[in-house]
Amino acid sequence: MSRFDPATGRRPDGAAFIIAAILAGLGTLLIWQGAVIPDKGGYAGIGSGHLPIFVGGGLLLLAMAHVWKGLRHPVAALPRQQPAPVLFIVGGLALQLILLHPLGFSIASGILFACTAAAFGKRNFAVSLPVGFGFALAVYGVFDQLLKLNLPAGFPETLIFGG
Repeated sequence: MSRFDPATGRRPDGAAFIIAAILAGLGTLLIWQGAVIPDKGGYAGIGSGHLPIFVGGGLLLLAMAHVWKGLRHPVAALPRQQPAPVLFIVGGLALQLILLHPLGFSIASGILFACTAAAFGKRNFAVSLPVGFGFALAVYGVFDQLLKLNLPAGFPETLIFGG
């Protein structure tokens, strides 16, 4: 059975309706909570409650756009999902969380980079691990030296940047 009706040439997009419902719920929540915030608008007349109301209104507009898209645009047959790339990325994130404090930011993030590259089809870990390690070490240097923000330091960070 195909995914859209051959008689009309289209079928409503169920995913767009689900996303629209989530956006509408969040938008309504923001508008409601923004209206509850005490208003001290000062001389400009705009208080702290106006920003959540503005963002909530934007989310409601996005929800309406999703409903419009779901009703007006046909949905073609979706390709079969491949679980391996998702598992590579989730596994890389899990390894980064587990290894972040024992090995440091650069090694853990290098492993995450290699797993993400494998998810996108580059499964040569002999290349992607050192490249990911180099990128992560550069990011660590920017955060540690320029921004003065602390990331978990391992042996390479301590050796190069002093921890």
